[in-house]
Amino acid sequence: MLLDASASQLVLVDYQLRLMPAIFEGPAVLANAQRLAQIAKLLGVPVWGTEQNPSRLGENDPVLRGLCRKTLSKMHFSGVEEGLGEWLRPPAKAPQGNARSLPKHLQKAAAEAEEPGSIVIAGCEAHVCLLQTALDLLEDEFDVCVVTDACGSRTERNRDAAFDRLAGAGAELVTTEMVAFEWLRTAEHAQFKAVHALIK
Repeated sequence: MLLDASASQLVLVDYQLRLMPAIFEGPAVLANAQRLAQIAKLLGVPVWGTEQNPSRLGENDPVLRGLCRKTLSKMHFSGVEEGLGEWLRPPAKAPQGNARSLPKHLQKAAAEAEEPGSIVIAGCEAHVCLLQTALDLLEDEFDVCVVTDACGSRTERNRDAAFDRLAGAGAELVTTEMVAFEWLRTAEHAQFKAVHALIK
């Protein structure tokens, strides 16, 4: 199933200033995360961030932080444990057009919450905070796409082990360019040139 920009949200996990220098291929990982966030902004995709223990690890990269609607400060490795899922799940719409005094059998059923769509997620460390957040999102029945070239760990082995486990749990493994072109769908998209300039 192709990603749809109108039904996607982007989550960026822990690209923190004191952590990134230790990440394997850290500059490339951060550059792809920045591209993802910029593309999401151009296409109207909501962007959310998390920071693990920022008093020790520092804040996220300032470019990323500036592109996020909100950033969740957390101590649990999984952002879901500290409320990220509530940010991502649209609230149920209140029923409209009903008089509360009507008997229940005449009232319209309350509208259920909209489907959250696809969660596109990337971050560090892939085998800890990214992994635990993505697994919790899958458990909460979100569709999860992990952007592999925007994820990192201190070692390549830990990063790759996270990808194997996430794929086995039902996450889709994608790349920054896959996400960009699926969100665009056509070279006739009004933002095609701007997005293409970010990834070429």
